[in-house]
Amino acid sequence: MKNKLVLLFLGCAVLGYAQKKNTKSAVKIKPRSEFVAELLSKMTLDEKLGQLNLPTSGDITTGQANSSDVATKIAEGRVGGLFNIKSVQKIREVQKIAVEKSRLKIPLIFGMDVIHGYETTFPIPLGLSCTWDMGLIERSAQIAAQEASADGINWTFSPMVDVSRDPRWGRVSEGSGEDPYLGSRIATAMVNGYQQHDLSKNNSIMACVKHFALYGAPEGGRDYNTVDMSHIRMFNDYFPPYKAAIDAGVGSVMASFNEVDGIPATGSRWLMTDILRKQWGFKGFVVTDFTGIPEMIEHGMGDLQAVSAMSLNAGVEMDMVGEGFLTTLKKSLDEKKVTIETIDNAVKLILEAKYDLGLFQDPYKYCDANRAKTEIFTASSRKEARSISAQSLVLLKNQGQVLPLKKSGTIALIGPLADAKENMPGTWSVATKMENAISLLAGIKEVAGKSTKVLYAKGSNLDYDETFETNATMFGKTLHRDARSKEELLAEALKVANQSDVIVAALGESAELSGESSSRTNLEIPQAQKDLLNALLKTGKPVVLVLFDGRPLVIKEENETVPAILNVWFAGSEAGYAIADVLFGDVNPSGKLTSTFPRSVGQLPIYYAHKNTGRPLSNTEGKFEKFRSNYIDERNEPLFPFGFGLSYTSFDYSNLKISSDKMNAAGKLKVTVDVANTGNYDGKEVVQLYIRDLVGSVTRPVRELKNFQKITLKKGEKQTVTFDITVEDLKFYNSDLQFVAEPGQFDVFVGGNSNADKKVSFELTK
Repeated sequence: MKNKLVLLFLGCAVLGYAQKKNTKSAVKIKPRSEFVAELLSKMTLDEKLGQLNLPTSGDITTGQANSSDVATKIAEGRVGGLFNIKSVQKIREVQKIAVEKSRLKIPLIFGMDVIHGYETTFPIPLGLSCTWDMGLIERSAQIAAQEASADGINWTFSPMVDVSRDPRWGRVSEGSGEDPYLGSRIATAMVNGYQQHDLSKNNSIMACVKHFALYGAPEGGRDYNTVDMSHIRMFNDYFPPYKAAIDAGVGSVMASFNEVDGIPATGSRWLMTDILRKQWGFKGFVVTDFTGIPEMIEHGMGDLQAVSAMSLNAGVEMDMVGEGFLTTLKKSLDEKKVTIETIDNAVKLILEAKYDLGLFQDPYKYCDANRAKTEIFTASSRKEARSISAQSLVLLKNQGQVLPLKKSGTIALIGPLADAKENMPGTWSVATKMENAISLLAGIKEVAGKSTKVLYAKGSNLDYDETFETNATMFGKTLHRDARSKEELLAEALKVANQSDVIVAALGESAELSGESSSRTNLEIPQAQKDLLNALLKTGKPVVLVLFDGRPLVIKEENETVPAILNVWFAGSEAGYAIADVLFGDVNPSGKLTSTFPRSVGQLPIYYAHKNTGRPLSNTEGKFEKFRSNYIDERNEPLFPFGFGLSYTSFDYSNLKISSDKMNAAGKLKVTVDVANTGNYDGKEVVQLYIRDLVGSVTRPVRELKNFQKITLKKGEKQTVTFDITVEDLKFYNSDLQFVAEPGQFDVFVGGNSNADKKVSFELTK
């Protein structure tokens, strides 16, 4: 009788909202620990394993949920959540199966890859990071959560915080660049934006930091490939953004595909338990990446039963798509390869997440049709996206002040990316309605106004190779390949170019030429576009290269020949407007690179915070020196350093001072610098502070970013910028993996990029 009463209570708790549709209050239930423990005690083993199962929604469509295979599993209590199902109507229909037809009526969690916006799409994360504006980044995540939650989604597989220093890896587009400090700041901002410090809100969603761990450092830059590095490098260079997300209270963590110390991360107890839980105190649950568990079979870790038990014992709670937990853990329990305590703990963590999201109080909390009609892709959100996108663009070159363009005369807009609205949102824009995106052509026409004549020609296809273009334009990101010959396309482009006052060449990568499983060995602009650009340059007209990319490209040749280069990444659904705003000077570019641009692929991996060698190059002109650490056929330094970005105005740094030349462990130093806007436009500048630890118990980088401020200066204005330095800024992991600050000498550099040369020094005393 007692068991029946408990089940009756649970059913009432999750169904109460459905019975009180006209009220706004959700059902009150017991405190989390008590509620979850009571529910867990009534679950069968099959129901427990079901909570650990995260299948994709498959082909569920509205009105057909009850007849789908996954619906049968939901009714049997064999599904804990679904992902990639979209819309309030579909989600409500599926949730209804869980809370009305399954025995314990446990609601589902619904996830989606909401990576850089929902239907209102922001720049790809690499582009977004180039704003260096934590308020804007957090706001972008908050808008994404607002829209996703209005459409039934309560869990996002974001942020991706993998540090990457090798742009051959396509997923560099999905991260925040090469620096652990900046990456940590962005990880915190994204988690706060999604979760809003309160998962009980109906417009917040649970974040999932990924990919734990080290996914951004695969050998050869090839996706899913082996990662092998020392622990000291892990802790100093690659772990910090993950830890920052944990410290910010992220609700879930996703395991990475790669191996770490010879063990696939999905099966690594050292990562998932020793580091994540014991050292960092993570309290949420871990989910695998797509088929991460069965993929360990190919790694050579055993059959499905073996790798499933290995993953559970490592500290993974939810199996995405693989169904190894669902189909093998019962046998492993019988054979004592896993314990019921381990299974119960995994289930508990997932139930706690659902409790925190308010799903037990109201399983239809995220299924308000009115919100779906009024809070998605709104005019106000699009306006914010346009502003944020414009601030992500990075001006790489502006010789002769070709930019900004005048809103008069004739502009020739040429290139395969010029009229390609489907590509503007970039990779991982799964909820975006491509038909709503704004192409560069549409944006320029709108912003330029009626006094400007805009002529357009495609000029070339993405590449001469049609198969290459097909592979680079998947998921509806077509460039509408032109069947005309290259000679016909070029002739049309030159005809248009010769009628113009200035040429805007929209070239680079297509949206899916970067992203998951889009590794490249050649990082140059495809040859068809290089040939087009060279022909346009020969006209003698000024040329502005609007460079689309999802990674740092090798543009050494273009930098030598093109007078103006604006790197625009993939700027989201409002890309066309945002790019035009910058081209015409309505917005002064303020983006700064968060990933180094190499001179050649042979330099990779390349990053500013490298270690010195015992034989560093002694000259600064890049001249080859035998028996020194350099290339015989290329300079050492990059084409564009980390932190680099120009403006239509100019900034002058002066009067760098430090409050003392000594500091003890309890002390604090103040660093001040005067920054003046010496040009003709109001503008924004990212003032960056780097520190070098001159002597350490282990070798230290030549410099490390430790702070920054983005300031706004009117033309002619000067501002004193102040930074505080404490002992926390000087700490690092030593050879014993102790987080310490060691007494000694330090140099401090302040400037507009990682090559900042204004320097002050101090000593940390005992």
